[in-house]
Amino acid sequence: MFWANFLHIYQPPAQKEYWVKKVAKESYEKLVEGFEKNPQAKVALNINACLIELLIKNKFKYLINRIKKLADRGQIEFTDSAKYHAFLPLLPEEEIIRQIKLNYETNRKYLGDSYRPKGFFPPEMAYSEKLAKIAKKLGYKWIILDELGFNGEIGNIDWRKTYNMKGLKNFKAYFRERETSFRILSAQVGTVGMLENALKDKIKSNQYLITAMDGETFGHHRPGLEHVLFNLYENPDIKNIFISDIPKVFPDSETISPLESSWALMKRDIERKLPFARWYDPKNGIQKMQWQLTNLAIKKIQRVSKRHPSYGSLRKLLDRALYSDQYWWASAQPWWSLEMIERGAKELKDIVLECPSSSKQDKKKAEEFYRNIVYTGFDWQRSGKVEEMSREADEDVTQRVVKEVPYIPKKEFDEMIGNLKQQMLNAARTQEYERAAQIRDRISELKEKEEEITRKK
Repeated sequence: MFWANFLHIYQPPAQKEYWVKKVAKESYEKLVEGFEKNPQAKVALNINACLIELLIKNKFKYLINRIKKLADRGQIEFTDSAKYHAFLPLLPEEEIIRQIKLNYETNRKYLGDSYRPKGFFPPEMAYSEKLAKIAKKLGYKWIILDELGFNGEIGNIDWRKTYNMKGLKNFKAYFRERETSFRILSAQVGTVGMLENALKDKIKSNQYLITAMDGETFGHHRPGLEHVLFNLYENPDIKNIFISDIPKVFPDSETISPLESSWALMKRDIERKLPFARWYDPKNGIQKMQWQLTNLAIKKIQRVSKRHPSYGSLRKLLDRALYSDQYWWASAQPWWSLEMIERGAKELKDIVLECPSSSKQDKKKAEEFYRNIVYTGFDWQRSGKVEEMSREADEDVTQRVVKEVPYIPKKEFDEMIGNLKQQMLNAARTQEYERAAQIRDRISELKEKEEEITRKK
């Protein structure tokens, strides 16, 4: 089997210093160290440029330099994206191109000649035909999408061929294999043995596998999971390659037209014809107002002369304010954060208020959108609507969890628990009590499933 792994690392532009440092220490440093110790390991890495700037600001330039060295020695291929993690399919073409160019320029500034992206990663893996045409026009050779974007079904991709995009010459779509990616990121596998057992049929086959996950999963969201990742890299039966190199091994190809999709897409979203429901559902009153406010801010900035003294500062504020998180956290499917919702709405409202092209009516609208977004959020929390929406969504999320629990021998299970306990003790000794508590909770989760996991099927 040929394995092409893709990792995406990002934090919102307004992220607090505490979280930038915490995630960098718990995740990014461990990932970089793992690749440094495993020179045969390769990865396609997407690092949004706003994260590069956050790391620089918080004294992690040495980490960026180490990432650059990994690229220089042939272990990392970079992908390009949108600088501020904007939800591209729902933005005007001009804004999409601007976000992509800003990402390239910033990453090139800090990563230099090492930054030569061939592929494109749309934030949230959110795909539309319009976006593919823009990526092709800007010179990229491929785009990475979720497996459901292939034809709305799981298991229909032939992993012995690649896929050309209809109407776009020399431009390919690569798909992340959903089951394996989700097994890993949801920590359904706690050791490499469990993962290899789940992959046993694939490992012996002559095909490729693309996994795609948030890098923060390793070490931050899932303490200790980085060890599973790098143990898998050491399996001699798995040949590690870059996504860009897949056609060299699998030259056969087919032409397709992918569906609008994201890596949070559910089957019910396809049935409802709402591929981007986590970011915009017409029945979600908060998201509807968020996008009305977003479009108002964009419209007002586009009407300001580039020669105006305030254009540069306002333009930068809008670039930053388009990050996708605010819409995601308003979905209550099941993710909800009134703090993120309010912060995003305030940034957009302030842009309209300060914009020289805004009329009194525009400013009044912006104020009304902001108040109604926040008041509605409080009302949803107070009335129990958030909990109700979250419960419904949780039922959908469980569809993504692989129901078959992989078997692992009792001896290996005990070894995994022992390793986690050692990590917990190490975290406690260095006074990282929150991290120790996270590992403790992970141990409890596994112990609850011990009988099921260690029972031969």
